[in-house]
Amino acid sequence: MSKATTTIALVDDDHAGELLTLRRAAFVSEAQLYDDPHIPPLTQTLAELRADLAREDVVTIGAWEGHRLVGSVRVEIEDQRATLGRLAVAPDKQGRGLGTQMLFAVLPYLPEQTKEIWVFTGKDSKQNLAMYTKHGYEEQFDKAAGDLTYTYLRRVLGELDARNAAGSS
Repeated sequence: MSKATTTIALVDDDHAGELLTLRRAAFVSEAQLYDDPHIPPLTQTLAELRADLAREDVVTIGAWEGHRLVGSVRVEIEDQRATLGRLAVAPDKQGRGLGTQMLFAVLPYLPEQTKEIWVFTGKDSKQNLAMYTKHGYEEQFDKAAGDLTYTYLRRVLGELDARNAAGSS
């Protein structure tokens, strides 16, 4: 069986339904971990997702294998800061490095003035926290949102990141 090639590209409105499906499938395990089926990635409507995709301060990147969307990440840009959210990998593709690939795939899409990247995940999401810290993100603070507590992590971008972004373009 041949290994499928992964293509990274922007997600647009034409793929909104597929993105919504991917996120819901990917975030079921998080909902189970927190015993909460009402986490935001599972309750977002198609209309809300489309509005988010249309925002000028948000970039959503997808990973495709052939015609199938297998991963995505949302990036909100504000001044010199980018905040990653809703990093999603199809359940049958998890544990194979696609989430890590998505973390680095955002670099070419960031404005030149971006100095730091923030991410957040549930405080008890040990695998997510391990992935982020492995790749240079440092825990900054926890913040409660209803019954959930999110851990916020930050990575300051450096010269190596700029070179990687330039090489990926």
